[in-house]
Amino acid sequence: MLLKFSTLKFSNKLPRCLNLPGRYFSVAYANTLQPKPETYPNPPYLDDFEANIRFLRNNLNPDSLIRVLDKTQDLNSALKIFKWAALEKRFNHTADTYYHIILKLGLAGNVKEMDDFCLNLARDKCVGAEETLASLIDTFVRHSRVNEAIRVLVNMILGGYNPSIKIFNDLLGALVKEKKDFQHVLFVYKEMVKAGVVPTVDTLNSLLEVLFETNRVESGLDQFRRMRKKGCSPTVRTYEIVIKGLILNGRVDEAMLILHEMLELGCQLDLSFYTCIVPLISQENRLEEGIQLFRLMRASNLVPDLLICRKLIRCLCMNLHLDDATDILEEMIEIGEIPPVDSFVDIVNGFCEGERYIEAIHFLENNCGNLSSPHKAFLKGCCKAGKFLLGKSVLEKMSERGIADCDSWNILIRWICENMGVNKAYELLGRMIVQSVIPDCVTYAALVIGNCKLNKYEDALELFYYTHSKFWVLDSICYSRLVEGLCWLEKIKEAVEIYYYMSKSGCLLEVNTFNKLIKAVCDVGKVDEAVKLRSLAYYSGTSCTSLTYTTIMFALHKSERAKDVLIMLSQMLIGGCTVHAEAYCILIRSMSTLNRFKDCALFFKLMLNEGLMPDSETMHDLFSCLTNHSQLHLVLKDIDKIISRREILDSAMFNLLINGLWKEGCKSEARLLLDLMLERGWVPDATTHTLVIGSNVNEVTSRGRTIYENSLEQDNVSNILAEGLGK
Repeated sequence: MLLKFSTLKFSNKLPRCLNLPGRYFSVAYANTLQPKPETYPNPPYLDDFEANIRFLRNNLNPDSLIRVLDKTQDLNSALKIFKWAALEKRFNHTADTYYHIILKLGLAGNVKEMDDFCLNLARDKCVGAEETLASLIDTFVRHSRVNEAIRVLVNMILGGYNPSIKIFNDLLGALVKEKKDFQHVLFVYKEMVKAGVVPTVDTLNSLLEVLFETNRVESGLDQFRRMRKKGCSPTVRTYEIVIKGLILNGRVDEAMLILHEMLELGCQLDLSFYTCIVPLISQENRLEEGIQLFRLMRASNLVPDLLICRKLIRCLCMNLHLDDATDILEEMIEIGEIPPVDSFVDIVNGFCEGERYIEAIHFLENNCGNLSSPHKAFLKGCCKAGKFLLGKSVLEKMSERGIADCDSWNILIRWICENMGVNKAYELLGRMIVQSVIPDCVTYAALVIGNCKLNKYEDALELFYYTHSKFWVLDSICYSRLVEGLCWLEKIKEAVEIYYYMSKSGCLLEVNTFNKLIKAVCDVGKVDEAVKLRSLAYYSGTSCTSLTYTTIMFALHKSERAKDVLIMLSQMLIGGCTVHAEAYCILIRSMSTLNRFKDCALFFKLMLNEGLMPDSETMHDLFSCLTNHSQLHLVLKDIDKIISRREILDSAMFNLLINGLWKEGCKSEARLLLDLMLERGWVPDATTHTLVIGSNVNEVTSRGRTIYENSLEQDNVSNILAEGLGK
């Protein structure tokens, strides 16, 4: 029976690494086996080779040849000896001699010669050839040489032999275990189908495993559902593969459905299944199924390993099933297993999360003894709940037992600094030093935060300089609070110094703090320093937002460096930041400064298309630039979108628009604006009035007009926007 495999396509070619040579030969053509010097760049010592030949001339038989081949370390010498024996008229190679030379070639990676000898063995029909080829495949598989095993398999089939299902299953299992390419598995499976070998459940299990491991989930499910049609019933190993594959591919609900289906069928589960599936289910926080499997496991008198217990205890604690978690922990201790420290920590965290602090203390006293980590977890839980005094009492007991290390003290010191003030922290610090515990960088980070909280930024800065001298690196929150405070004190130089130090140390500044630093640097006129800080942020991993770029762009605009604004725009787009209204306004005003009226109109249109509206100052600069160059017609259709906004367009701007449109020949549009202006109760200025009534037109139309001689100047704005905005 052939196995149907409709959801996958077979390749008609061998995988590249398995291609066989096009010409095969037999012992009858022994003269073609003469070794060529250029083929073997490292010939054996002549006396060794000659000595072996002299020995074999008078004693040539399969057993003696095999002994010589086995003792010959040099592969080229072994080949020459084997081929010399093939030329001897009184000698014929046997399946055993072929086995030894093929094995030696395969283990050495000489696959071309190995292929030739494999086909020789198969086609010469030596006695025991089929068993020898099968043994070679098994040996190569055991030595993790699956590519060589596949080559032997192909030559075995080409020689007219039919490998057993065990050979195929062993080879497929080895391919899956070594996580070889899917095409290798598919190739072997195809050879099995071509040979008419009927698959077993082990065959399909290997196929399912590789399908799920290569994210071919739908194909895997399809094969699983069609197993019974192929005469194979899923085993517990099958369910293990499918459930694991679904969970690892993020399809947990489907995995649970198949799990319930398996349990309803009464499938007998083994230790391998529990060891694999219970941790995965617990990790996905599927508490009900995890407990169900654990109970089935214990009912079968199977002993769970540490991984099962650790993952299940964590799941139970996350769901505050603390009594069950404690029972499992105690059961582990009773059977002689030493639970991992993580499990004690998880239970303590669960008690604190459930606000069962007294029970947590009893658990620590009865089970944790001199374990430091569970006690630290309790200290953190007390601080999180604001129960400082309770945490302090436990810390004192830890100190008496000698398990209160620096981290233990730091937990409470940090909380005090963040919530009660640095003075109280110094009291606890004194007791810590009395206990001969030396403060570390974490201690100083807490003290920096405590001083910053009381606005004692000078003291915090002194602490920073001390840690700097020790080459210590504090944490991001600590640095952020200090930088913010220094910016507030206008100690910009010191704030920048801290940022350079922390960035080079791999510590990231909080985004909001970084933006405050950029603004502070720009406010004191050091825009070039701000640009350097942004570059450092980009390469060190500190996130930059639209506000970062907008702040620098505004500073560049104020410094009359309009062209650099465009450079910052390109960096902003490369960084994936959104161009907000403020940035558009800066761009329009910068381009108007450069008299680049086309860019002004372009940014204005983009702004309106995104539903953004410029402020009055930007509108005035835009319309003034376009009017001076008689280019208001570029935004004629866009004016309608903003004329209804009284807070943007005042009477002066209406006069500017009417004059400009009239001079460009858009008289009907100018009259409409004049009507709207009059409806709002605004009186046109003298110039507008003169234009509309038709007197002294030639005189007024030349007023304020400039010649734009650089209109042919090429720029990259359109390219920047096209690349950055996808337009």
